[in-house]
Amino acid sequence: MTREEKGAIIEELAQKFQSIPFFYITEASGMSVAEVNDLRRKCFERGIEYKVVKNTFIKKALETLETDYTPFNDTVLAGQSGVMFHAQNQKAPAQLIKEFRKTNDKLKLKGASIDYSLFIGADQLDTLISLKSKEELVGDIIGLLQSPAKNVVSALQSGGGKLAGILKTLSEREEA
Repeated sequence: MTREEKGAIIEELAQKFQSIPFFYITEASGMSVAEVNDLRRKCFERGIEYKVVKNTFIKKALETLETDYTPFNDTVLAGQSGVMFHAQNQKAPAQLIKEFRKTNDKLKLKGASIDYSLFIGADQLDTLISLKSKEELVGDIIGLLQSPAKNVVSALQSGGGKLAGILKTLSEREEA
């Protein structure tokens, strides 16, 4: 592989890391060709891009970014590495890894970056699955903020109906 080809791979990876704020680094060593093909098929079905890349290329691509990825250097970027990207759903790769591990425990999560927060180790898989996206968090906050306002409005509306009923009853009593 020429220096230009290596540079092109690093540049492509750096652009992916920059444009997609979440990615997963996995290890699939020891898997047969059929098992890797099964993994790739499942990734394709879910819209997940999966690439096996040399650790040095990943490391150099991450060095071009503003975020500090040095915690990945010793533990995550060792052995054979594959990178998973999903443009819309930050949980999709974690869910796929967990599901795939039910039938094949050779696939391991080495690390992940979710909105530039680093998660290192296979024990982080359940945490990654339970993380809420920015949109979900914003929705939760809006719901919490609207809740008291809705209570006040409903109390005023129901109270207004009661008040009108009371006034009507009192006016009927005066007439009688």
